[in-house]
Amino acid sequence: MRRLVLLLAVLVLASGCAKATVEGSPVAQPVLDAASPFDQESDPSTDPSESVDPEDPGTAPIDGEITPTCAKLKWTDLPYPGTKAETPPTQINYDSTFEESCRWTTKIDNVEVGVSLRVREGKQITIERTSGEWDINSHKVSYLDRTGEQDVEPSCVVALPYNGGGLGIIVIDSTGKFGSVCDQGRKIAEVMIERETA
Repeated sequence: MRRLVLLLAVLVLASGCAKATVEGSPVAQPVLDAASPFDQESDPSTDPSESVDPEDPGTAPIDGEITPTCAKLKWTDLPYPGTKAETPPTQINYDSTFEESCRWTTKIDNVEVGVSLRVREGKQITIERTSGEWDINSHKVSYLDRTGEQDVEPSCVVALPYNGGGLGIIVIDSTGKFGSVCDQGRKIAEVMIERETA
């Protein structure tokens, strides 16, 4: 009889635990383009503990004035529907390690997609590793296809010499609706090269 009572007590406790709920809020998705794969220039006199995270929209300097190189790319140059050409980028000057930075992001079927540009004056931008190169209008364009990597969104990183300095392009798109991310990156590079001296 004691065994039966003990067994019933265990079952009551187990069923009570099964109904318990865990409270809390869902973890936010990481910011699109969370880590720059481009080379970073650092000032040795700067204490890293005091530096601003260039990818954190809450702490990065945001300026409402669109910069000259960023102004060359329009929403209508991107494959994403429903935005007018004169609509400004989503963020401007968010990465303080470059002279210019801008980002165009939108949601397609609740999936965030987008393009970012980074500009360095007087020095080329390089990618730590590459998948290959394109020759576009006498510009040697390096790219890195990151669609198969587990720890990042499907993306393509592009770097090219630009106006005596360097231009970096990142395309992030996991929808598969607009062609491969590197095809998108190449088209944006072609647009920017065409407008380089404009």
